[in-house]
Amino acid sequence: MAWTTHEVFNQFDELTDFNLLTTDAALGEALQRAGAQGAVPALTAYGERLGCADTWHLAEQANRHTPVLHSFDARGRRADAVEFHPSWHALMALYRAQGLIAHPFQSNDAGRWTAWAAGFYLHGQVEQGTLCPATMTTASIPVLQKEPALWAQLQTPLFSSDYDARDVPLAQKRSIWLGMGMTEKQGGSDVRANTTLATPLGAGGRGGEYLLRGHKWFFSAPMCDAHLVVARTAEGGHACFFVPRWCPDGSKNAVHVQRLKDKVGNRSNSSSEVEFEDAWGILMGEEGRGIPTIIEMAATTRLNCVIGSAAMLRQATVQALAYARRREAFGKRLAEQPLMRTVLADLALESEAALVLAMRLAEAFERDNSPAQRAWKRVMTPAAKFWICKRAVELTGEAMEVLGGNGYVDSSVVARLFREAPVNSIWEGSGNVMCLDVL
Repeated sequence: MAWTTHEVFNQFDELTDFNLLTTDAALGEALQRAGAQGAVPALTAYGERLGCADTWHLAEQANRHTPVLHSFDARGRRADAVEFHPSWHALMALYRAQGLIAHPFQSNDAGRWTAWAAGFYLHGQVEQGTLCPATMTTASIPVLQKEPALWAQLQTPLFSSDYDARDVPLAQKRSIWLGMGMTEKQGGSDVRANTTLATPLGAGGRGGEYLLRGHKWFFSAPMCDAHLVVARTAEGGHACFFVPRWCPDGSKNAVHVQRLKDKVGNRSNSSSEVEFEDAWGILMGEEGRGIPTIIEMAATTRLNCVIGSAAMLRQATVQALAYARRREAFGKRLAEQPLMRTVLADLALESEAALVLAMRLAEAFERDNSPAQRAWKRVMTPAAKFWICKRAVELTGEAMEVLGGNGYVDSSVVARLFREAPVNSIWEGSGNVMCLDVL
C-alpha cells in the first residue's frame, strides 16, 4: 500500500526462515555431549522445516482458529467431536513424522533421550499446543509397557510415525494419541480428593473391565484415542484406568465433553471438561495404586514442561535479539544501547542455562539404571520444573518489552510465547506442589 501521510521505516518483522538447530550452538553441544551425533542430520532437517515462514504461519493459524466442540451431529445424535483447523493437523503430522513420540523407547542407542528432547525443544519454539497430546502419548508408553495385554494391542500404533486423525476405534487406527484425566473440580492437584467412581464388571482386578461414573475438570485432549484416568473404587482406593474413546464393540464410549476451556494460552489445543456416564475402562495395575501409576507418567510430563519452557525462553531470546539488532532508537541500534545489551545478555544467559539443565535432565532419564542418576532425576525433575517454568513467565515478558508495542499485539510471536508460558508452571503440579515433591 502506498501511504500518502508518511514513509514506513525502522519497522521489522519477526525472524523467520532460519534453521533452529544450526543457529543454536548450545543445543549442538548438548547433542555432542550426550553422544547423540547420529540424530543430528534428521534434527537439522527438522530445524530447517520448523524455521521456515510457512511453519510459523501454520502456528499462527492454529492459535487463531481455535478448536470447536460439536456435541451433537445434525440429527441430534451425541458426537462429542472437536473440529480443528487444518493447520493443527499439519503441525501434528509434522511432529509425528519425525519418529519422536516413541524415540526413547525404540532402541538402546546412546543419546536417545537427548535426541528426543532436542526434537521436542525445536518444535516447542514454534508451536506449543500440539505438544500437549505428544507429551502425554510419550509419557504413557512406560506405564502401558507394564500391562502386557494392552501393550500387545497398542505398541504398533504408538510407535508409528504416520499421522492418523480419524475418529475411529483403536483397532482401525494406524497411529494413536493418549491423554490424561486426573483433575476434578474439588481437588485440582490434590488427586486424592477425586470422587469419580469405578465399578467392576464381574470380578474386576488388574486388566478387568470397569464402568466409570463422575467427571474431570481438565481433560486433555478429548480427541485422543484413549486416556489414562484416575478414579476410586468402592473398597480398593484410587486406581488408574485405560479409557478408550471407542468401546471394543464399536460404540462410542460414554465420555461426554461438556465444553472446551477458553484458556489464556495454549489456544491451538483442546482442553475440556467431561463427564463419565458409565464409561468403559480397563484397570491398569492394582486397585489402590492409581496415584503412583499416574505419578510415574507425570515424571515424564514434567520433563516435557521443563523442555517446553526452555524452548519458549530460547525463541523469546532469539526474537528479542533479532529485533534489537535491526531496530534503531536514540541514534543507535537497540543492541548497541548499554542498558539493552544488559537485558539481552541476561536473556541469553538464562536461556542457555535452561537448555543445559533440561538436556542434563533428559540424560538422567536415559541413565535411570544408575542409583545416583535415579536419585538426581528424582530431586531435579520437580526442582527444574519449578525454576525454569517460572522463569519462562518472567522472561517472555522481558522479551516482549524489547519489542515494545510491536511485541504486545496478538499477532506477535513473542506475545503468543508470553501467553503460553504460564501453562507449564501450572500443569503437572504448580510451584508449591513441586517444592513439596522435592521434600
